[in-house]
Amino acid sequence: MKINCLSCGHKIDLGDAYDDYKGLVKCFICNTLLEIRTEEGSLKSVKLLTGEPQVSTRKALVHER
Repeated sequence: MKINCLSCGHKIDLGDAYDDYKGLVKCFICNTLLEIRTEEGSLKSVKLLTGEPQVSTRKALVHER
């Protein structure tokens, strides 16, 4: 699954590991944090986070396989 960063438009490849996921992903181009929710491989919501994140950005990184 791929999503576009709401800040810069970069396509972020989430891979199959994010088919059922709720949490943060980070755009590596502009460093924006996005809060996403997916179910059964479909994007249900995406929100641009503003201000300081509530969790470590280390947890928000999209890990490649």
